[in-house]
Amino acid sequence: MQLTRERLLDAYRKMRTIRSFEEKLQELVLAGKMAGFLHLYAGEEAVAVGVCAHLGARDWVASTHRGHGHCIAKGVGVAGMMAELFGRRTGVCKGKGGSMHIADMDAGMLGANGIVGAGIPLATGAALTAKLKKTGGVGVAFFGDGASNQGQFHESLNMAQNWKLPALYVVENNGWGEFTPTEFVVPVSDIAERARSYAMHAAIADGMDFFDVFEKAGEAIERARRGDGPTLLECKTYRFSGHYVGDTLAYRPKEEAEAWKQRRDPLERFERRAVEAGLVDADDLRAIDGEVAAQLDAAVRAAEAAPLPDVADVLTDVYVSG
Repeated sequence: MQLTRERLLDAYRKMRTIRSFEEKLQELVLAGKMAGFLHLYAGEEAVAVGVCAHLGARDWVASTHRGHGHCIAKGVGVAGMMAELFGRRTGVCKGKGGSMHIADMDAGMLGANGIVGAGIPLATGAALTAKLKKTGGVGVAFFGDGASNQGQFHESLNMAQNWKLPALYVVENNGWGEFTPTEFVVPVSDIAERARSYAMHAAIADGMDFFDVFEKAGEAIERARRGDGPTLLECKTYRFSGHYVGDTLAYRPKEEAEAWKQRRDPLERFERRAVEAGLVDADDLRAIDGEVAAQLDAAVRAAEAAPLPDVADVLTDVYVSG
């Protein structure tokens, strides 16, 4: 897939929307205007956008508790997301899902998920469906480094490789599992190495570089579409904020985060490379910044004015199996 000027501007718009959306949420929570635990995606934008730039209507994505970025990258509307986070009836899940359970089947978003690693088998199931129905679609699971220790990670990779499913497993290795450094709980330096146990194709990308993620994800998704099976793609990245909004970050050196922000911010790296290469104009990017800011302000106003869910709807859209 060629990165035309139009596609580059779309990629930047999505990354800027993710960053600004998360900054707006932090502002709202700290001001006491929004409740609940929020896990922000700022810093990891290049991963979600670099992968989802290759996806379309026939493809499915499963997310994590830190799922706002995946939602936006896959095309879930920010107005519906904002209303959902305010708990309003106009939310994408009618105000009953909240931050960790945003789902939008129309956009191919199987859902954010509060259970670590729970999206991995969901994406595997989507890949199995795509293979059986011959849709040409791909199932993509985003998950963190900690989820690679979970049983469903290993079971899903084993199944996907045995059946040559069109799946992509994206490890967002941001170096921290909640408050614990990854190396304390993962014995391998590269999580991508775990693919070798299943004779699965693997790759490692710089998760702070949109262009590297785009290239590696594109190769993996093309392999999946032509029937060559799944890939485990490890993206080395970093979350700029704490585990959740309000996290004091006492466990993480302050200098560590500042170094990542100053030297490896994915939006700044994207702009520097794209502008210096003459692929886009800086003025175009500043215009996008303004448009995104206005869009989010409008989303907040609409959400604050929207009605709360009705008590009569408490059991609507709730499903159980007997």
